[in-house]
Amino acid sequence: MNLIFLITTHRHTIRMTEAVVQTDTGLVLATEIIICTTCRPAAALRDLPAAGEALLEAVQVATLDLDAALQARVRVRGMACLSGCERACTVAFQAPGKYTYFFGDLVADEVTATQVLACAQLHAYSTAGMLLRKERPERLRSGILARLPPLATIEPAGP
Repeated sequence: MNLIFLITTHRHTIRMTEAVVQTDTGLVLATEIIICTTCRPAAALRDLPAAGEALLEAVQVATLDLDAALQARVRVRGMACLSGCERACTVAFQAPGKYTYFFGDLVADEVTATQVLACAQLHAYSTAGMLLRKERPERLRSGILARLPPLATIEPAGP
């Protein structure tokens, strides 16, 4: 089920679609894993497929091994260029009302894919989306590029 939220400011109307999942305990908002599909290490040849595309594929394959409850709480998508080019490969974790995290310097392999999903699980089950360094999987303990606060609720301007 998708819910569409319209947020109106004094100048703009913003449309946000959030992944809402029905679970045994009710509706939950899913954590989204966004993987840069154009990421490639600095020395990588442009003739070869991007490492980011390989990481996306590895994460998608690893998702098949998750139990149904976690599959319901995690969404994976690729996006061309997350602007972390000097720190390829890059991945972001986001969900409504939670901190957004942006990581770089990731290797495109099965181990990283498994650890990305483990980190997404931490994010999904955390109320505020906090990912403490000591609790993150090894490959995501460093390489953090940004931690952004949850999007603030925008109240429409009065009459």
